[in-house]
Amino acid sequence: MSSSMHFSPCLSWKRILSVFILPLISAGFAPRATYKGKKNLPVKEAGPQPQESSRFNWSHLTPLELKDRAVGLQTQSTPESSPHFTLEGHKFLIFGGSIHYFRVPRGYWRDRLLKLQACGFNTVTTYVPWNLHEPQRGTFDFSGNLDLEAFVWLASEVGLWVILRPGPYICSEIDLGGLPSWLLQDPELRLRTADQGFVQAVDRYFDHLIARVLPLQYRQGGPVIAVQVENEYGAFAKDWTYMPYLHQALLSRGIVELLLTSDAEKDVLQGSIKGVLATININSFRKDTFMHLETVQIDKPIMIMEYWVGWFDTWGGKHKVKNADAVVKSVSEFIKSEISFNTYMFHGGTNFGFINGATDFGEYSSVVTSYDYDAVLTEAGDYTEKYFKLRKLLGSVLASPLPALPALIPKAVYPPVRPCLYLPLWDALQHLNEPVISSAPVNMESLPINSGNGQSYGFVLYETRICSGGWLRADVRDTAQVFLNEIRIGSLDDGHETLNIPAVRECQLLRILVENQGRVNYSWKIQDQQKGVTGPVTINGTLLKGFTIYSLEMKTSFFERLRSAAWRPVSNSSLGPAFYLGTLQAGPSPRDTFLRLPDWSYGFVFINGRNLGRYWNIGPQQTLYLPGAWLHPEDNEIIVFERSKSGSSIQTTDTPKLKMVP
Repeated sequence: MSSSMHFSPCLSWKRILSVFILPLISAGFAPRATYKGKKNLPVKEAGPQPQESSRFNWSHLTPLELKDRAVGLQTQSTPESSPHFTLEGHKFLIFGGSIHYFRVPRGYWRDRLLKLQACGFNTVTTYVPWNLHEPQRGTFDFSGNLDLEAFVWLASEVGLWVILRPGPYICSEIDLGGLPSWLLQDPELRLRTADQGFVQAVDRYFDHLIARVLPLQYRQGGPVIAVQVENEYGAFAKDWTYMPYLHQALLSRGIVELLLTSDAEKDVLQGSIKGVLATININSFRKDTFMHLETVQIDKPIMIMEYWVGWFDTWGGKHKVKNADAVVKSVSEFIKSEISFNTYMFHGGTNFGFINGATDFGEYSSVVTSYDYDAVLTEAGDYTEKYFKLRKLLGSVLASPLPALPALIPKAVYPPVRPCLYLPLWDALQHLNEPVISSAPVNMESLPINSGNGQSYGFVLYETRICSGGWLRADVRDTAQVFLNEIRIGSLDDGHETLNIPAVRECQLLRILVENQGRVNYSWKIQDQQKGVTGPVTINGTLLKGFTIYSLEMKTSFFERLRSAAWRPVSNSSLGPAFYLGTLQAGPSPRDTFLRLPDWSYGFVFINGRNLGRYWNIGPQQTLYLPGAWLHPEDNEIIVFERSKSGSSIQTTDTPKLKMVP
């Protein structure tokens, strides 16, 4: 998923459609005209509609039917036919949709996959996030919501093929593009290159990951028919030896299924590699869409790895949407021209916790908690106009009837939650792990914690004593609140490094609370994403020394320790940073809902110890998705960490609100 395309809902679809109009097909599709050696995708001349027997028949080409496996997904081109895919020797067209298992509660995986199949798709694609699977060097997590193998086998059970996109870099609007933050401890290490330090880390990760993937491959009886080599390297392209290295890394570990690359239209010129099928990512379908692709490979079927049916949002921006008719028109054109495709996203899900990434194209912007993406299914898995129109289209070209629509997961509105207790951050410090004592500030990734792996997410509090006022200067990433003792005196961020400290009569405790709002997930700027205080701290040019550094990762174990804290009764309005405790009464049968914090400012919500993600009153996102699968019957503990000013209550609604209302 590329973050370089600045999608605008104001894009003139009329202009595009006036240039290249193809009718929606009502039954089947005709063979694509040969495009070999041509610079523009040819348009099939109008002719009679295909007969019922011409419809695409997938009944014998599903994981449930294909028991004997000898020849997986292949490319074929003969004088008698245009280039196409085959599966077990049968002509095959990929109707794919992206669902990221790590963005969807495990209890809802089956629901989302069944809805993909019921829409007429035959393949699910997913990224594999290295940073979540190896949070510390040599410590791997494939449990719970990160159980990749369970997700893949569930897709097979449902009847879907799988395309895996294992990275190591995935973009995906996730923190650091899916690379683990501990790689940033060495400022000389060059990410996404054949730098020895980087590829050694990749090799250790692949040794573990690919061993898990091997039994999932098609020829081993699994549903994985293709594996992607890295992701969108053409937009990075810092080392021409890197992609061939990863290619061999996959082959040498036993990957035998079709390998492919994925790049934007022009970037395919730098991102493709010999011996690997090149695919492209697009926003719209045009006559010259495949011009660059044809210069790097011929006699190969076209595969669109990402057809962007929407776009992601960033805090302070507008909610992005894309017209359903435009999406359906493009998909109908793909099918008419026998182009395999993958909708990105079919179902986006949620950036739970601190996993969101960020963009920086001259100005830093943090990706919002919702990854709804204006996708085919909503963030909560509900049907959309795009879903129904795509289902109608795909149903018209398939020989077998589509499955019945799965029932929607019910929603509920619960009684408002009024926090009864609160705990100032300063009172919570004693419940954290032992602080780091250092003569100078230490950035988040380099803190000597977590077995030497540093801190990946959350907040870091820096404390030191000062005995005079003046101009404070500190380099912080991404944003910081500055306090004298417990009184807030101002803010710092990456664009504002100075703050005037008022005169003090006696020595005071200077506190700098810094938050990682998400590491950039795209472009060369991933190389420079250390968070926290990233340089010296001075007042009037005098270097400050002697820091006590607290790590606020806000893991489940921390909230367990907070149960023994001395919480205080809530007053009408309290200033943060502080934790607020309340109880959500879900009744005997919990259902999905959406949280609203209308008079709160900025912070995070934790339900039964799970981090639902960030809320922020600047929008566009106005609600947080709360899966019913994460609720207990009856009482549920809600803790809000509010950075600034608390609100009076936490409300629920059965309808998401992802844009600001004037």
